[in-house]
Amino acid sequence: MSQLSSLSFRPYYGSLCFSVNRTPSFRRFNLPFRCPTTRAMASQSHIVGYPRIGPKRELKFALESFWDGKTSADELQAVAAGIRSSIWKQLANAGIKYIPSNTFSYYDQMLDTTAMLGAVPPRYGWKHDEVGFETYFSMARGNANVPAMEMTKWFDTNYHYIVPELGPHMRFSYASHKAVDEFKEAKALGVDTVPVLIGPVSYLLLSKSARGIEHCFSPLSLIGYILPVYKEVVAELKAAGAKWVQFDEPTLVWDLDADQLQAFTHAYSELESSLSGLNVLIETYFADVTADNYRTLTSLKGVTGYGFDLVRGEKTLELIKDGFPSGKQLFAGVVDGRNIWANDLASSLGTLQDLEDIVGKDKIVVSTSCSLLHTAVDLVNETKLDKDIKSWLAFAAQKVDEVNALANALSGQKDEALFSANAAAQASRKSSPMVTNEAVQKAAAALDGSEQRRGTDVGGRLDTQRKKLNLPILPTTTIGSFPQTMDIRRVRREYKDKKLSLEDYVNAIKEEINKVVKLQEELDIDVLVHGEPERNDMVEYFGEQLSGFAFTSNGWVQSYGSRYVKPPIIYGDVSRPKPMTVFWSSLAQGMTKKPMKGMLTGPVTIMNWSFVRDDQPRFETCYQIALAMKDEVQDLEKAGITVIQIDEPALREGLPLRKAEQAFYLDWAVRSFRITNCTVQDTTQIHTHMCYSNFNDIIHSIIDMDADVITIENSKSDEKLLSVLPEGVQFGSGIGPGVYDVHSPRIPSDKEIRDKIKNIVKVLENNNVWVNPDCGLKTRKYSEVRPALSNMVAAAKYNREMLAK
Repeated sequence: MSQLSSLSFRPYYGSLCFSVNRTPSFRRFNLPFRCPTTRAMASQSHIVGYPRIGPKRELKFALESFWDGKTSADELQAVAAGIRSSIWKQLANAGIKYIPSNTFSYYDQMLDTTAMLGAVPPRYGWKHDEVGFETYFSMARGNANVPAMEMTKWFDTNYHYIVPELGPHMRFSYASHKAVDEFKEAKALGVDTVPVLIGPVSYLLLSKSARGIEHCFSPLSLIGYILPVYKEVVAELKAAGAKWVQFDEPTLVWDLDADQLQAFTHAYSELESSLSGLNVLIETYFADVTADNYRTLTSLKGVTGYGFDLVRGEKTLELIKDGFPSGKQLFAGVVDGRNIWANDLASSLGTLQDLEDIVGKDKIVVSTSCSLLHTAVDLVNETKLDKDIKSWLAFAAQKVDEVNALANALSGQKDEALFSANAAAQASRKSSPMVTNEAVQKAAAALDGSEQRRGTDVGGRLDTQRKKLNLPILPTTTIGSFPQTMDIRRVRREYKDKKLSLEDYVNAIKEEINKVVKLQEELDIDVLVHGEPERNDMVEYFGEQLSGFAFTSNGWVQSYGSRYVKPPIIYGDVSRPKPMTVFWSSLAQGMTKKPMKGMLTGPVTIMNWSFVRDDQPRFETCYQIALAMKDEVQDLEKAGITVIQIDEPALREGLPLRKAEQAFYLDWAVRSFRITNCTVQDTTQIHTHMCYSNFNDIIHSIIDMDADVITIENSKSDEKLLSVLPEGVQFGSGIGPGVYDVHSPRIPSDKEIRDKIKNIVKVLENNNVWVNPDCGLKTRKYSEVRPALSNMVAAAKYNREMLAK
């Protein structure tokens, strides 16, 4: 049995499950144990997936304790078991009929599928047995000898997945029994679940060719080789008593060609006999499906039901109204799994009733638009939110209740009091004076259609900046953050809890900044950062100082692995009451004669990494944030900061999944960035940073941002960025493709970085190349950062010498 499955039949699957500190997990999770036989009668309701982090980030702490060698695999598995059982019982008690299993993951669901298929890259030395923690976490995080697999954004969300690396000679085998083990685990608790699998076609479409494989190779050509493993999994699920299986095929919302659509038809035809006796749900999410995709999906053999995102996929409603397969079930995703606003129950019920007339009274299943993985866990844990704002919200636990309430209402058991309270909350939000700021709206409207671009082109600006900054060729820098030690986190926490005076807080942060500055000077880095010890998160820190934002205490959402974020809530018009970073940046610049970067988060990223208001177009909110950040840029420049970095790692993330909608998004997103810095002097150097997405398809939009220097993730994505550069793409700006992956504890050698810089200067102008890590250093330890940066600087100096010969 795999370590990834959790010791299914151990005694702690009884009424109590124990965590690493042996605290009974139901008490910790504040979830009462109730025997499933006493739960509410299940209506036609379904949840695509549920957050797996635990209400108080129990999984994060268990993972990091295990990685640090402080706790055992058994203890990690015990925490995971407690989280899973609590979720299943919570959904059962709420009356949900179709409860998912195998949506828990120690790191990522795509990585779980890679383990299931035995698609482990050869460099990890896997012995073709059951994939265990050592191999699994090496693929996710790397180890002392080999780097991690690539990580990139999951569609247009802030969740990241581990990208499978495939080649024509990959040997597939059934190597992780996690899906079956977790189904049995839930069944032993008295909960009948729907096992969820990443569908075979989406798995391949989301994969990439392994390094060294010819460019013409298509992972989709491997469909015939992975289907036998899926058949084995399905056979075991049937033998274990499964009645349903859910295949997530989210790539069906892409613009697919005829060959890709044929792959779906072929795959499910091949699986049809294996699936006989099971009810099969094909789940899509995040956008509309095209008419061609809809026809292909609804023609698949052996399928019982189809799941659609009807929140972001409004056009799909028209396709359903034009024709839905007779006798099939529609899993109607009317409760938003991507945002935290309370559902308009009356409106959703109207949509469901309209669909019922088309599909049939007993063929509608009320569902979430996608997995609730992308929302915070439970609003009950928020005791400090404004009561009016709180009444407008619904986290994952509340969305489960919304699904159930709609399903009950559709079946004739409408809770009139609940619907009335929901209507009152909707009206309160629309009329609240907290939401509207007329001055902000006028300023955004005054932007009109102007370009918002600096007066001098980037080439002329760079010449001016080189004279002022006097930097060497291949200048070195870092992306912004330095390790956030336990002491620094304690200082921030104690200050927030009023246990530390302002003076003591400032002195502690000042001391940390001084340490970071001295380290960079000792390493001879050329353009410095202050390390951001005062910041909890690159978005939350700014949102806390902007109007129109609200904050949670426990509204954590998984970004990847054990990295969770606490997105701000944008509930109203946005403005900047006062400077946000000038004090710390000026203080840091006073500690050194070298240039010190002012560090800001860009408007597109602040918006995309927040829970955004849904009562106005997203671009209007983004323009408001851009104007607020423009004020900050101007104040930094006045304070003597000559290099200002405005990070936009989420620019690509927000790109619509449908090509027809992408140009409009890129136009206003790029324009928002330019708004922030369009008035600075030519001598002020504007940097931006991007990471963990595939940027090659929007490279021209990145150039159009008109930044002076672009630092961009490159190492963790197998240097895919470099592949686009020889194809006629010309950067007039400075560019810093990352030379090492910061999300792995592995320390790159001097020679390894030297070789990467050599590859970079082969395709870029020497004068324009910067040397930097892939991303910020917040999650790393100083014992890793010091040698890695030392090797980076040494490699840069070596290449300078070689170029000078």
